Amino acid sequence: MKKLLLLSTVFNLLFCASLFAQEDKESDKPPTPQDVIRDNGMENSQVMEIASWITDVYGPRLTGSPMLDKATDWAVGQLKDWGYKNVHLDEWGPFGRGWEMKHFEMHCKAPMYFPIIAYPKAWSPSTSGTVEGEVIYLDAASEEELEAYKGKLKGKFVFIDTLRILKEWEEPLAKRLTNDDLLEMANAPAPTPRPFRRWNRSGRNFYRVLRNFLYEEQPLAYVSRSYKGDLGTVFVSGASAKKGSARDEGAEVLPQVTMSVEHYNRVFRLLNKGIPVTLSMNLEVEFSNPDGMEHNIIAEIPGTDLKDEVVMFGAHFDSWHTGTGATDNGAGSCVMMEAARILMETIKETGIQPRRTLRIALWTGEEQGLLGSKGYVKNHLADTDDLGNLQDVKPAQSKISAYYNLDNGTGKIRGVYLQGNAEVRSVFREWLDPFKDDGASTLTLKNTGGTDHLAFHAVGIPGFQFIQDNVAYWSRTHHSNMDNWDHLVEDDLKQAATIVATFVWNTSQRDDMIPRRKMEVKTAEGGSK
Repeated sequence: MKKLLLLSTVFNLLFCASLFAQEDKESDKPPTPQDVIRDNGMENSQVMEIASWITDVYGPRLTGSPMLDKATDWAVGQLKDWGYKNVHLDEWGPFGRGWEMKHFEMHCKAPMYFPIIAYPKAWSPSTSGTVEGEVIYLDAASEEELEAYKGKLKGKFVFIDTLRILKEWEEPLAKRLTNDDLLEMANAPAPTPRPFRRWNRSGRNFYRVLRNFLYEEQPLAYVSRSYKGDLGTVFVSGASAKKGSARDEGAEVLPQVTMSVEHYNRVFRLLNKGIPVTLSMNLEVEFSNPDGMEHNIIAEIPGTDLKDEVVMFGAHFDSWHTGTGATDNGAGSCVMMEAARILMETIKETGIQPRRTLRIALWTGEEQGLLGSKGYVKNHLADTDDLGNLQDVKPAQSKISAYYNLDNGTGKIRGVYLQGNAEVRSVFREWLDPFKDDGASTLTLKNTGGTDHLAFHAVGIPGFQFIQDNVAYWSRTHHSNMDNWDHLVEDDLKQAATIVATFVWNTSQRDDMIPRRKMEVKTAEGGSK
């Protein structure tokens, strides 16, 4: 029995020694790029600190504004500090004049006092100090009905929207994609081309008549309330000019204000009771950007054997002016910058270089119509018309393997919109599999729009936007005064940066470029080639 116990003990000791030796041997193995990416992205993340610089320090970042210039200088310096090469500003334009709000206040003065939650629309002009006047509701839906207000609007604050009835929220504002939502997306068929959508001509014509009437009457300001938002959340964008764009030098622009719906409704109800309402307002702005040109931020890690081919990843860096541009699109920008940092750390820690050149792009002018990314494509990759439609390709177009974009708020990545490119499904499936437990597994043939990947997709380059959880993007933060750092979700951004870095790295190391969909280019004679 003692011999058996002795043999058993010896065997156990030898077995344990073997295990320790095996562990030591495995610990001696260099980490794989995937290991380093996940470790830096999930355990040693800097994404929230990057986000704070972009939003708290350099927000908002309205295109053309001095604050965007400061944010740009910071991003350029940070990318250089991380070791990126060819860091530069890529010019596009003309964009027009810049605008920055220096001071704004609005108050109800009579029949009682209360401070008003409101924001001027971007490119509204300054008032002559504090201005004060009565409120009038412009209740007209035709040119004939406008005649009743002729000569009555000068020196007044004109309300142009009706009362909006609010309902209390009985469901959460923040929502995530359910399994059923993701299954429906995964089973969606290939998209069909969208036909040109014609506007309702009668509605558009009256809007022009109304706008011209307001400019003839010269009120102190005209005031709207957005079609969504409550609890003090105000959704605001840009002002309209009498003619052309409000960004045009010398454009005639009236002060335009968007008011919180609760305050708008209160004033509206007072007017309905026949009680006059007086408001005061003081708006001070500064116009800038005399040459009208703007810039995207570009930086690279050079490739090796396939260095002439490029993997691009990016997000739009600009924002609107009422919040600090956190979920739109500080989230996408900090994720892409964090992915850029992770990729550089991966190279340092593994000693493995990317085969293809890695290129990060932070776009400007997105909020005014994808202007920065379209400008980049037109300058470097393809000839396009004013709408961004492909006319012909340039040699560099064939060298872009893929472009990856993030621009739907703080929500975690749940998969990828394939933009009808079925051939890439098997490639992306393999890359997403390690992230199933992180909630990312869905591939859909569906298109998605409204952001910078479209500029690349339109000229035949595989351009992709990631599927993201909505959280409270559309209901609370998108283009609103609540778009601040506090509404960013750290775990979601860490997951997104890790996945983006993985996709960029894997794209750089493939033997082949990402499969492309077939493009049809119209010739001048109306045929195709």
